[in-house]
Amino acid sequence: MLACFALSPQARAVCQQGCDGDNTFLGDDALVNNAGGYANTAIGADALRANTVGHLNTAVGNSALSSSTESFENTATGDHALPFNTTGNYNTATGYNALFSNETGDRNTAIGVNALYRNTGPGNVALGVSAGVLLTTGSGNVCLGASVHGVAGESNTTRIKNVYSSVASDRAVYVTADNKIGTLVSSRRFKEEIKPMEKVSEAILALKPVTFRYKKEIESNGSIMFGLIAEDVEKADPDLVTRDEKGQAETVRYEAVNAMLLNEFLKEHRKLTEQQGTIGELKVAVAQQQSTNTEQQKAIKSLTAALKEQAAQIQKVRAELEARKSSPQIVRNNQ
Repeated sequence: MLACFALSPQARAVCQQGCDGDNTFLGDDALVNNAGGYANTAIGADALRANTVGHLNTAVGNSALSSSTESFENTATGDHALPFNTTGNYNTATGYNALFSNETGDRNTAIGVNALYRNTGPGNVALGVSAGVLLTTGSGNVCLGASVHGVAGESNTTRIKNVYSSVASDRAVYVTADNKIGTLVSSRRFKEEIKPMEKVSEAILALKPVTFRYKKEIESNGSIMFGLIAEDVEKADPDLVTRDEKGQAETVRYEAVNAMLLNEFLKEHRKLTEQQGTIGELKVAVAQQQSTNTEQQKAIKSLTAALKEQAAQIQKVRAELEARKSSPQIVRNNQ
């Protein structure tokens, strides 16, 4: 989309070239209406054309910052960069039609052809051709990558090209409450006060996993999610949540929960191993006792057999004795 800046048939552009105090200008009607503004640089036809008392602006390109009147500390580089900005401050637009529609929005940064084309809100950042082109009145948005368009009216949303489709297998990326991005490190050389977790991990036994859906403004698909509620986790262990800039519980530290789960698992594993060891010892003792019992039973059987044999012998002798007693006695008479 292009903007047309037509001059009336009677009007003619005035070629501006030179310095005015600490202002620098070069081009047809560049900084032509300046009336007290200082430290401005205007290079290109109609660059900073409407500026009156604005200061510390830099406009390089045809119609760059051409509507700015009282704004300050803006930088517009490219054909029709920030062309309709009037009183917006601290904006940076680099590229054809960058921040094209902005009028009063402050602190925007647009780098790329048509970057932040429809934007009128403050504090947005777009990098890439047509980056943030659909953003309008929202603020605090970040669009990184060509054709990362954004959504009209949204605020405080970051969109990065190729993140979803990119494949990585090394480390997860985390974001702190003050928007610092980084990864966790596990090496001993980065740590101090290292000690066993022991009973600390028992806090997770009070956690209550839930299913839920995010609100529409957060997750438009409304898919069923699985996880924990930060406020509930905070009650179990305040160290298991991260907090926003107001100090309110916001996110569960699932990586910490995982470590505590591992500790509880290992504790139970050690108990089971000890129990299995005790059971093993008991099995050995029982086996030894059974072996002893077997030997004893063999001895008893052998002794019983010997006793039976001895009893039989005794019975045999007794029978012989009885037989002798009952036999008739013959007395010899020598007379």
